[in-house]
Amino acid sequence: AQPLFAVDPSAYVDAAVEVLFYQQLIDVDSGINIDAGPGSIGNNPFGTNDGSGHEVNPATGQPYEPNETRQADFARVVAEFWADGPNSETPPGHWNTLANSASDDIAALRFRGEGADLDRLEWDIKLYLTLNGAMHDAAVAAWGSKRYFNSPRPISMIRHLAQLGQSSDPEADRYHPDGLPLIDGAIALVTEDNVDDFQLPPGTIAVRAWAGHPVLHSDRDGVTWIDATTWVPYQLSTFVTPSFPGYVSGHSAFSRAGAEVLTAFTGDAYFPGGLGSFTVPAGWLLFDDGPPEEVTLEWATYADAADQAGESRMYGGIHISADDIAGRLIGAECGRLAVEKAFALF
Repeated sequence: AQPLFAVDPSAYVDAAVEVLFYQQLIDVDSGINIDAGPGSIGNNPFGTNDGSGHEVNPATGQPYEPNETRQADFARVVAEFWADGPNSETPPGHWNTLANSASDDIAALRFRGEGADLDRLEWDIKLYLTLNGAMHDAAVAAWGSKRYFNSPRPISMIRHLAQLGQSSDPEADRYHPDGLPLIDGAIALVTEDNVDDFQLPPGTIAVRAWAGHPVLHSDRDGVTWIDATTWVPYQLSTFVTPSFPGYVSGHSAFSRAGAEVLTAFTGDAYFPGGLGSFTVPAGWLLFDDGPPEEVTLEWATYADAADQAGESRMYGGIHISADDIAGRLIGAECGRLAVEKAFALF
């Protein structure tokens, strides 16, 4: 279906504003801590980010341990861990890596969790045929959608709206009915009266957002007030936004397809032992400085990991939510169909 933002100007603006709010979550000065463990996040109803976690780890029968971390460090690590840009394993390769790790941790390699144990060679051949068939189909479906709808990325949307002006006050400077709304603490119009608060020229549409890579902007750091027409996503300066349309998110499609395959092939929606994880050391970030302490990402299920991969593109400012959610729907269908095809061959 055609994305709503393509035909509804208000939905277009709302989508751009949502990305700006996501970027505020990487503010290292916010002082906000969160529980990033599977007991508090994940377990989303399909096609949403509304989950509140899992009550217990089914492998242990015990509640998941809290995983307290700074919100900004969690958001930045999520954005970078799932970025899969140049010189990386790429998004499809990332799910091969997760399949490697899961296979190493499974005590008994049984197809769909049933029957006789498989030797590792047979397991790998069947698993990677299914997984990469799903990755290929997800790519075809996602890029077909991208080329058909030819939709914009947040960097184009936010800068375009800022160039139009502000849509909240018809009596104020820079008014345009289709501009950015003025929101306390997030989007502002710089005037002669408040110019000292923003350190930007009067008439500027200012947004509170990431200032850019420290190497490029040594005089700007972290999340601060910037000219919205210069807004950039939270990415490396050498890989800012992929040069193809946004709708749908390839990350979301690949990841949900991968989650469907791993769930069906192992016969278990959960990672081995009920917990998958990845720990980054202090100073691991490439896009920004930090984190000051190690951060561990944790997922109970393959679907939790897939949802985080899709949402990571919001933290990174590469996609809007319509791209992410539609990509998940496409990926799930591709994954299910790939499983059906491959299992019939087996």
